[in-house]
Order: sequence, then C-alpha cells, then structure tokens
Amino acid sequence: MTILRRALAYANKVFGLRGLLDGVRDERQSPRIPASVVVRSAFVMLFSRLGSLNALELTRPSGFWRRWINAELPSADTMGRVFSGVDLQSIRDVAKAVYGRLKRNKAVQAPAHGLMALVIDAHESHCSFRSRCAGCLKRTIKTKNGAKTQYYHRNVTAMLVARGFVLLIDAEEMQPGEDEVATALRLLERVFESYPRAFDVVTGDALYADSRLFNFVVDRGKDVLAVLKANQRGVLEDASGILKEVVPTVEESRRSRREWWDAEGFDFPNLDRRVRVVRSCETKTVRRQLSGEAEDCEADWYWVTTLPAATASTATIVELGHRRWAIENEGFNQTVNRWHADHVYRHDPTAVLGFWLLCMIAFNVFQAFFFKNLKPEYRAAVSQVHVAQLISAELYVCLPGNRGPP
Repeated sequence: MTILRRALAYANKVFGLRGLLDGVRDERQSPRIPASVVVRSAFVMLFSRLGSLNALELTRPSGFWRRWINAELPSADTMGRVFSGVDLQSIRDVAKAVYGRLKRNKAVQAPAHGLMALVIDAHESHCSFRSRCAGCLKRTIKTKNGAKTQYYHRNVTAMLVARGFVLLIDAEEMQPGEDEVATALRLLERVFESYPRAFDVVTGDALYADSRLFNFVVDRGKDVLAVLKANQRGVLEDASGILKEVVPTVEESRRSRREWWDAEGFDFPNLDRRVRVVRSCETKTVRRQLSGEAEDCEADWYWVTTLPAATASTATIVELGHRRWAIENEGFNQTVNRWHADHVYRHDPTAVLGFWLLCMIAFNVFQAFFFKNLKPEYRAAVSQVHVAQLISAELYVCLPGNRGPP
C-alpha cells in the first residue's frame, strides 16, 4: 500500500475522515457536483501540499481520484466557487471531531507540568495593492510613488500545545474596524463552547495583556498568561521595582544560564483579581557558523499571569511563556512554508477562511499519522517533508506518460 493510501486509510479508521468530510455543506440547493466531492478533493490537495487548485487539476487523469471521490476530479473554478459558499461551521465540526478522537485515544496529553495551553495569535495570510474582495481589510502604505491603499486578510488562530504534539483547532477572520483582541474574543467565545475541557490556560503575546481578554478568560474559569511589555507600563514598572528585591532562582547548564524572579499581588487595570509577574533573564552561548567564535546571546522576558504559584511553579510559567512560540514555529511557519496555507485559492472571504480551516485539519491529520502511526525507527530515518513528498508522488506516478511504481 502506498503511503498516501496508507495515510488516508489510517485517517478513515481512526477519525472516520471520509464521513466527516462528507458532512461539510455549502449553500447550493441542487448541486450537480456534491460538496463531498469538492471537499474530499481539496483535502487531498492540502494534505499532499500541491499548493494550488490548478496544480491539483493537472492530476485529474490519476487513477487515485476514482477510488477517493468516486467521481471525476472537479475543475479548479468549480472548487473555488463551491468554497465561496461553504458552511464554515461544518468544517469546524470536522476539526472538533478529529480532536475528540485523538483525545479519546489519549494521543493528546498535557506536558509534564500538567497544564494544557491554548495559544492564540494573529496571522496575515496575504496582501495586495490590486486584488481585493468584500472581506479585505485595508491600510495606507507610503511608497516612493506616494501613499497607496493595500488590501489584506488577517485572522486570529488558536492552537493546543500538548506533550510533543500541537493541534490547530480554530480561526477567526478579523473584520474591518476591529482590533486583534476583539477578533480573539470572538474566537475564544466559540472555542470555550466547543472545547470547554481541552485547555487550562490561554497564552499569547504582549498584545493580549489586555483587560478585555483577561476578564473574558477569568470569568470562564480559566487562567491566562501573556508577555508583559510597555503596553502595560504601570504593571511593568511596578513589577520591575519589586522584583529587584526578590532573590532570583538560578539555573545553569554548560551553555546557558537563567535567572528567574517571581512575585504575586500586582494590580492589573480593570481586573478584579491580582496577577503574578515572572521575569526570566537568559544567557545562551552560541557558536557562529562563519567565524566559529562563541557569542553570548541575552534575552530578558516578563510574563503576566493569573496562574497562582500553588498551581504553576516559576519553571512552569517560563516554559508556558516560551511554548507560546509553538504557534509561530510549528504552526504558521510550517503551514505557510510547507503547506502553502497563504496561497489564495479563491479570493473570497468565505473561501479564504474555509481553505485555511481545512488546511488546519490536514495538518492535524498528518501530525497524527506521522507521530502516532509511523514506527519510531522509520520516523528517525526520514523527515516530515520526505513523507509529504512521497504522499504527493502518488498523484503523479500513475499519470499517462509516467512509469508506474516498481
């Protein structure tokens, strides 16, 4: 069995993926091509990282499609048009079902410190001076030829950070006239309803050190942790002064040194609860590749959190603060550079978010297949990119003019 068929067989067995994808709906009343055919095709396009609807259409002669969709592969125009009217909640239901199965199979477990983090962050998917749609945001950019209006899409995405595993679970498009925190609150309202027991603490960058978000999370019985910077100058100045009187905890290794300061009882604007501030001053020795010289790199971090010391140690706060970067390094970085998540498959607000949500599902299924199904010896010998290339190769190997597999 080729690896694409093996991966899809795994997804069908574990998640019932075929049935889940068939549950995605669109606004057409009596479609000639069922939505299930389009969604299954789009999923394989994203799962095999082809990068565009036109690239997918070139694989139409492949015998794989008859087995997977029981029909002829739809055209690129048809797929884009269907996704312009797709029901986004039905795609989110697929993501929830995938998470639920992984959770029941005990594949999603909290890290060693015991706290599951929900990381939120904004991502700008694309921008253009010419191309625009009804959902585009706009801003004025100064250029050498004068001020120009630029159109772009931005979303706020949520990721669960588990032990050795990450899951992208939902996203919300930013609307004209609102800031990132307002978008995040709309996203969190849905996430709290759909995943009430999936996480213990919400984490984010300094922008989310905002009383609106802190109150929203605390009122729903969860904790929150955010980077502390100058946007909360009063809290930062109070913490800087008090932490000078605290004896730091020192952790050293051969190439790094960390000093941690930790104090509770700080006032946070418009929050009826005292917060805790943790500072981590980190020095790491790196050897530059060009010169071969060792160089000390320093970083000074502050985090503000509602987590009490009885629940989370200083080391736990530092780890949670640093694991916030998972959404950048393991989420956006991978999906954009490896999965073509920023490609504009159809410039329509519903289609842009629909393809992004389906890409998140493909990413999660691939992560589950790679880390939970492939044997450790095989994973040690190959990379995720290599496995992805083997998956995409199946769509081309049986095309007319190509030789079949040996």
